Amino acid sequence: MLLILIVGIVVLGVALYGGALGAEFGGGYLGAPLAAIQIPAESITADAIIGDFHITNTMIATWATVIILALVSLIVRFRITEVPGRLQGLFEVILEFFMDLTESIAGPERGRKFFPLVMTIFLFIVVSNWLGILPGFGTIGRIETVDELVHHREVALDEGEHLDLTKLNVVVFEGDGNLGILGFGSVGDVKTVEEIEEHPLEAGKQAGILVPFLRGGNTDINTTLAITLIAMLLVQFWGFTTLGVFGHLGKFFNFKEGPIGLFVGLLEFISEIAKIISFTFRLFGNIFAGEVLLIAMMFLIPLVGIIPFLGLELFVGVIQAFIFSMLTVVFATAATTPHHGDSH
Repeated sequence: MLLILIVGIVVLGVALYGGALGAEFGGGYLGAPLAAIQIPAESITADAIIGDFHITNTMIATWATVIILALVSLIVRFRITEVPGRLQGLFEVILEFFMDLTESIAGPERGRKFFPLVMTIFLFIVVSNWLGILPGFGTIGRIETVDELVHHREVALDEGEHLDLTKLNVVVFEGDGNLGILGFGSVGDVKTVEEIEEHPLEAGKQAGILVPFLRGGNTDINTTLAITLIAMLLVQFWGFTTLGVFGHLGKFFNFKEGPIGLFVGLLEFISEIAKIISFTFRLFGNIFAGEVLLIAMMFLIPLVGIIPFLGLELFVGVIQAFIFSMLTVVFATAATTPHHGDSH
């Protein structure tokens, strides 16, 4: 036990000295520069592909998620046997768990109707979240040159403001190509744009920031908004098809029960809008914050510091997917239940 403790302390000390904190005292041999963090997804190419259309790094990750789910589905589908193997058994347990849970909330008939959407949302969010913590996400990409960076920052400034080049940091990369990697031991390769302009780099080096090719799909608010809109549109669709047009709209525009009923209906209508906002920002905020946390820990305590947070992110990825899918069931059940709770 004592030996394990000593080894742990030594490893932690080596990681601390090898990170950004240790770089101030001559270390930093394991650390990488702090990656550029921004809320909007980044384009993987400097120029638009078609017209004004750009392919972003979150698009690539989202497409990868869809492809992985499709391939796994086909593999499981064509390997179904009467005596299930490990993979088939795993998916049977997952599907049965969600089917039972959905039916316990919405009832057998409605539960089977909601199940395909609920299961799709859960699997997509889980796979997308877990892909985002794989090596290569956020560390490999194209190099945005100093000129590009300065231009983008100047465009974003308000009229009358000036860009302070002393506070604009860039990373020095080896080579002349467009491909960049934030590798171990490069934590000291950070300079300001002003330093680059005053002291040009030697041949074979270039400065800029890394625009990663891969970034977790759910760290893009457009992705979480798209999932939310699909879920809520289907919830409203089920409400109309189950209760009828007037039966469903009567929940929001209730003229039969006087001013109080009308006021309560308007609150219900506002709550439907609030659900879209809540769904979108809950998933986006949790996953984006997790990515920033991993970046910060890799910067401060490389290798070792990130391990417990990887486990935390795996857990958070599942929990967020579960919450999103279960709230979809709850909202769909409420939307298909008559106003006065009569059986339909």
